[in-house]
Amino acid sequence: MEYSKQGMKDSRQSMSQSKQFFLFAKNFLKHPKMLGSIIPSSPFLVRRMLSHVDWQNARVLVEYGPGVGTFTREILRQMHPEATLLVLETNEDFVEFLRQTCPDPRLEIIHESAENIEQVLAERGLGLADYIIAGIPLSTLPGPVKDSILSSTQQVIAPSGAFLLYQFSPSVLPHLNKTFPKVQRDFIPLNFLPAHFYRCSS
Repeated sequence: MEYSKQGMKDSRQSMSQSKQFFLFAKNFLKHPKMLGSIIPSSPFLVRRMLSHVDWQNARVLVEYGPGVGTFTREILRQMHPEATLLVLETNEDFVEFLRQTCPDPRLEIIHESAENIEQVLAERGLGLADYIIAGIPLSTLPGPVKDSILSSTQQVIAPSGAFLLYQFSPSVLPHLNKTFPKVQRDFIPLNFLPAHFYRCSS
């Protein structure tokens, strides 16, 4: 009986992962410039990025472009019971998928652009964000949109917080240096594609 229950659990998990992959791949083919990669981020990349979060003290977290929730689920697993996670996603398919698969009262899924993060936080009375986590491909966005996202992000990061960003191209670095007082760089090869990681803070 135990084996049967475990087998059913493994089967459901496998189906869920397959659904995530096909949804992600389908949307990559429809919007390649908005996703940057045909498959979600690797567990290694997720762990490396999220190791920079002070989970004990973080109460307001934001994620830009959660896609199928690869980072979202791990953030929810680690974050404080009293913390809030806002995810901003412009793709309606991903918004609907996350609403169906991530039923957590600490999570709010918002069909909105990262450009409007100041308004989103203000409307909810949340103040500044402790961490903003993102993998949206900034290098493919028009210059004014990219600069608007980075400027708005810098305005809402708490003094002790950080903007944690991964990119497949290093071309965003001059924009980060122009916007944030401190930018730390790292390279994460164990991902498809290998990723550049940036920790931006004041």
